Amino acid sequence: MAKLTIVPTPVGNMEDMTFRAIKVLQEADLVLAEDTRTSAVLMKHFDIKTKMIAHHKFNEHQTVGSVVEKIRSGMKVALISDAGTPAISDPGFLVVRECVQNGIDVECLPGATAFVPALVSSDLPNDRFCFEGFLPQKKGRQKRLLDLQNETRTMIFYESPFRVLKALEQFAEVFGGERKASVSREISKIHEETVRGTLTELVAHFTETPPKGEFVIIVGGKEE
Repeated sequence: MAKLTIVPTPVGNMEDMTFRAIKVLQEADLVLAEDTRTSAVLMKHFDIKTKMIAHHKFNEHQTVGSVVEKIRSGMKVALISDAGTPAISDPGFLVVRECVQNGIDVECLPGATAFVPALVSSDLPNDRFCFEGFLPQKKGRQKRLLDLQNETRTMIFYESPFRVLKALEQFAEVFGGERKASVSREISKIHEETVRGTLTELVAHFTETPPKGEFVIIVGGKEE
């Protein structure tokens, strides 16, 4: 049956790939990949020979129409990102929306996403949380932080290693230096690490230890 299947891929360790995800990619007629060079490593590792084409934030507006037509013609299409679950701070939303609006079946497999292990291991409340992903780099960044100043739920942010220290400094300024937080890097990789403490303590830590890798920052909500 022709449909679009969203396939999560490992955020680090290749063994996090599910049997079902491998089967879907093997049986698909076409795989949409955020970066075909990155995904080629995954495909080769699991001996998946399905044809891939690039589908990323720079071309998705132009390609989404042709993807819908391919599925309408009877093709089974799978969507993957470089790591984790597509559409979670990655391309995917546009093609999912277009398929739904055109009556095409969309299926999303359960699987890896970086913020879940970071949240669970943070030692911060995880019964209620809000996912903020990547904050705006410049315009709108301060406003967004001020909007979150009174947020009582645990907050989740993605950040690049080049802006981790700056982000922690801004969080301390807006939320208060005594606010508890947790910083996880390289989830599911060899050098996986989680550092917990107050925002002031985390600023001191990453001032002394330059950030390396991919980061998830968990910040406790304002106490009610």
